[in-house]
Amino acid sequence: MIKNYKIADKSIWQGRVDDPNDLASFRWHQVIKYIDLNEFKNIAIKTAYCFIGFECNEGVLRNHGRPGAAKAPDYLRKEMGNLAWNNDLNIELYDAGNIFCVDKDLECAQNNLAKAVEKILSLNMFPVVLGGGHDVAFGNFKGIKNRIIKKNNNKSIGIINFDAHFDLRPVQNKKGSSGTMFLQIANLCKQENRAFNYYCLGIQTYANTKRLFQTAKELNVRYELAKNIRENNLSKIKNNLNTFIAENDFIYMTVCTDVFSAAYAPGVSAPQPFGLLPEITLDLIKHVADSGKLISFDIAEIAPRFDEDKRTAKLGAIIIYALINILSGNKI
Repeated sequence: MIKNYKIADKSIWQGRVDDPNDLASFRWHQVIKYIDLNEFKNIAIKTAYCFIGFECNEGVLRNHGRPGAAKAPDYLRKEMGNLAWNNDLNIELYDAGNIFCVDKDLECAQNNLAKAVEKILSLNMFPVVLGGGHDVAFGNFKGIKNRIIKKNNNKSIGIINFDAHFDLRPVQNKKGSSGTMFLQIANLCKQENRAFNYYCLGIQTYANTKRLFQTAKELNVRYELAKNIRENNLSKIKNNLNTFIAENDFIYMTVCTDVFSAAYAPGVSAPQPFGLLPEITLDLIKHVADSGKLISFDIAEIAPRFDEDKRTAKLGAIIIYALINILSGNKI
């Protein structure tokens, strides 16, 4: 039983209706279906994507960031509702609702998210997790790992993170945050004799201490500095990604929206004036998605109260739109 969980609010999915019957005229709000993860048992027989939200600010608060990400899942859904549906009937979208945090218990929320992700994977659906703070990553990873273990194999999971920060800070007083989760994953992997394979793209030198770079080196973390992620360097970066992807059985991809330039993503916990350009980042995200190894995805750190003109939410929605199209074989 998944606790601290609520099913989707159907009223959120709204948008323009060009035609109520013509599939070629549909938008996402016209194709979305709803499931209760505590009740639903049918295995998807079509290619299916399932949204699960993570309503949680606690990790950002512990990390001394700007709170607001708890309201992001439904905020993102409102932007996704009006997206054009460019797929056909062999592709399905589901909304499973949200996990929410109670009494500042981040760890409980992450464990419930892990159960939700594991359940979505067991239903033969692809999880699209809507954060929340980036601490969403610990719950998502645990859900993936638990599902792989239950399938009686020990296949490797490579983590590809688009982020301005390593998020390898030490846990304080046994409490994680939105800045500790990849060190927590590394420690979990060590406990279970599992390889920790982590590649971070978009690192800002001014946002990561010397100690964090040392920790990354000790853990054999691969990374790309934000200043090097440019159009004239994309071929080299894609080759690096290809090498990393080839070394792993599955890829879990996570996007912290503070990786982008604040001009395009103002509504984040830690805005970056010298962040990445959306076009270049989206090209790399699509490259990873096209690998055939992606098992789960999440997007994090959108804070609606800081999001001027909904720029960050629109960017997040388009990333998810492109991801689902690529995974569905639709390169439109």
